[in-house]
Formats: sequence, C-alpha cells, structure tokens
Amino acid sequence: MDAPHVVLLPFPAQGHIKPVLMLAQLLCHGAGGFNITFVNTEHNHRRLLNLIDQTAFSRRFPTLQFMSIPDGLSPEHPRTGPSLVDLFFSTSSVSKPEFRNLIVSLSQEPTCIIADGIMSFAIDVADELGIPVITFRTYSATCTWIYFHLQKLIRDGEIPVVEGNGDMDKHISCISGLENILRRRDLPNICRLEPDNPILQFYITQASKMARASALILNTFQELETPIISHLQSIFPTVYTIGPLHLHTLIDSPSKNSSSLIQIDESCIKWLDSRHPKSVLYVSFGSVIVLSHDQLLEFWYGLVNSGKPFLWAIRPDLVVDNEPNKIPDELKMATKERGCIVSWAPQEDVLSHQAIGGFLTHSGWNSTLESITFGVPMICWPMIVDQQVNSRCVSEIWKVGFDMKDTCDRSTVEKLVRDLMEDKREEIMESTVKNARLAHDSILEGGSSHGNIKKLVQDIISIHSSKNESKGNE
Repeated sequence: MDAPHVVLLPFPAQGHIKPVLMLAQLLCHGAGGFNITFVNTEHNHRRLLNLIDQTAFSRRFPTLQFMSIPDGLSPEHPRTGPSLVDLFFSTSSVSKPEFRNLIVSLSQEPTCIIADGIMSFAIDVADELGIPVITFRTYSATCTWIYFHLQKLIRDGEIPVVEGNGDMDKHISCISGLENILRRRDLPNICRLEPDNPILQFYITQASKMARASALILNTFQELETPIISHLQSIFPTVYTIGPLHLHTLIDSPSKNSSSLIQIDESCIKWLDSRHPKSVLYVSFGSVIVLSHDQLLEFWYGLVNSGKPFLWAIRPDLVVDNEPNKIPDELKMATKERGCIVSWAPQEDVLSHQAIGGFLTHSGWNSTLESITFGVPMICWPMIVDQQVNSRCVSEIWKVGFDMKDTCDRSTVEKLVRDLMEDKREEIMESTVKNARLAHDSILEGGSSHGNIKKLVQDIISIHSSKNESKGNE
C-alpha cells in the first residue's frame, strides 16, 4: 500500500511557515514516513529555495516536495508591517482557485490537507473535493480561544478598545477560563478596530470557517495551557497539542534545516562565546513588525543605559524610513563596547547559548515558545495580532517575564532590562526553569506532545486506510 499523502498550506509569513514546515519534516521523516506536498506562495517559494541547501534537504526528506501558488501581490509589493494585511485579502481571493487547481493536478490524491488557520479557504476547497482537512493554528491555545469570542466581545461592548479612554485596564469577563486575567489592552490588536472594519471581519470569518475542520493542531504543549485546551475541545472533536515543534526537529534531525526566509548571520555566535554565562540580553522583534526611527532610538538608549551586554537582530526593513546617519555617535560607541548587531540571528542557537540571560521580544508565538523552552526569561513589547495576548500570559499566567506593552521609552527599557537581568531575576527564574523542564518532558517518550504526534500520525494512517478500502469496494 502506498504511503499517506499530506498537503500542508501555511500562511505566507515567516512565523507561520516555520512551524508548518517543521511538522512537514516530522511527518515525512521521523514520525510518519508520509509523502508530503508543502505549498508556499511563489514569493516565499523562491526565497526559501534560495536559502536552503536543496540537495541536502532532498536527501534528508526525499518524500517532501515543494509546490507554489500565487499570493495575488506583485513581486515588489511589501509583505511586512502594515502591508501584511494585504496578504490576508489577496490570498483569500487569488490563492483559493489556484490552490484548488493544484490539488486536483496532484498525481497522488491527498489523504488530508493540513491548512493554516488564516488560510481557511483551504477548508472550502477540501469540502468541495471531499478531502478531510485539519486546521493548524500557529498561535497559542489562549489566543486561538480568544478569536472564537470576537463576536461575543462586540456584542458585550468590550470592543472596540479605544486607547486613552481610561478603560484599557478593565478586565474582560466574557471569555471562559480567562476571567480576571485579560484586560482590554491585552486583547489582540485587531480588537482596537471598529466592528465593521474589514480586517476584524476577516478574523471573525476565519474563526467561523476553522470550526468546520475535523481537528485542530497547536504548536504548544498540554502542561502550559491545560485549561484553555479543554475549552477548545468544546469546538473541535480532536485537539493535537504537538509542541514545542522545534524540540522535535532538534531531536529527530540534529543537522540544520533552516526554514528562515531571511539570510542568517551566524557571526554573533562567536561573539556570544566570548561573553560570561547569562550576561547577554538578546533583542529581536521578529520578521514582520516595523519600528519608527524614534522607537529605534528609545530602545537603543535604553539598552545602552542599562549597562548590560546585548545582541540585537535588526532586519534591513525593521525601521520605517531608516536614517542610519542620524544614529548618535554616543550610541555607536557604546554598542562597540558591549553590543553586537546583526541583520538576522540563528534564534534557536542564540536562545540556547549559555551567554544569554534574557530576551527582549515582540512576543510572537514562535519566539515566546522558544524562549520558554530554553529557559530564557522575557521582556515583552507586543505590537500586532496575538502578541498582546502572549505578553500577558508571559507575565501573569506563566510568570516567565515582564510585559511593557503600549509604552516605548528609554527609561522603561532600561529599568526592565535591569529587572530582568539582575534586580528581579530571582522572582521569575523558578517558574522559567519549571516551564522549560515541562516543555522538554512533553516531547519525550510518554510525554503529552510525543503522544499527540503519534496519535496524529495514526489518525492520518486510518484515514488513508479507509480511503483505500472504499476504492477497493467500488
């Protein structure tokens, strides 16, 4: 009997492609031995193939094929910052028929489709073609649960959240499991939009379509979000918590198979090697958000004034209207003394390095989960989508860091860096170490995520067997 064939479709952004590709590698090589078709957009397909060693990758994962569909945007159209929302609408309209055409053209019929929760048009295509579909939400369980309450938040008058009206710290009471934890300012940034805003309506539509999938995959682990995972099981008959995915791939494939769409500068590792243990603050704001020049300077002054060594990943497109000539000489001089700046860092290698003592992060879910896994406490500066939720969980539920949302000034940055690296470090390290241990235990034999990966594989095999039996009876 031929192997099951799984089609995976991520949303076309670094933070979504990475976990979906890690799952593809697991299903292809370690856990399942499946045939895999990984569908990128044409824009990201070219970027990814240019940055990986295709020969080595094909040798390691011989049954994983890359295919692509258009995203509906011109090659020169920006795909970060405010322009990211253009991808939401273009993929929904342009990519849907292209994805359907790709599916029907495949030489082996898909056993099932695993689609990113934001690419819910794949559920329409799967339903039309009679193919089982599983949705993969690349956010935390907590944020996923909140998205299913957007309409309720509107009905209850909790949103839109209006900055400066004095009610930003009011607690949200209408989301089961998060009462007296979430404040209005901790809701996803789309909740600051008017109810009829197309972006907010887009997310409401995605949540509604997601609920039609046969199961939900989450890159988290049971022990981190147990109460919320239980609530999600009221929507989905099966919830597979299979994270942290990067730990599975580290164990299964110690050789590097980067899914980065940005050229990595590994020179920072040598710089870290020269630093004392737990002495360096790592700073990265992810692959999508952008800063103003003023925000850049506030962070930079805060880092320098803290007196702590820092490694900062500054993407070429991180700063809007970047003006490198306007960086004060005093900042440049101080950075030479105790800082290291690269365009993009090998984040997992950095976070696992003995010199790293903290992480100033945008609170994207991949970064948050990696930091938890490697036992690195965080300072959270969230901007978009799920990041506000993650930062609140970091500070108030998991207690593995500090939340500095809705503020950006050098004195706050300086204080929180000192708190994290020195003054208040002891009070958060106990829970930081505990959660790191739970993360590692979850992917070992007998652990919750290890068991869920095995269950996912077995369920896909069962679907494949049922399809073959049906064909045999025709």
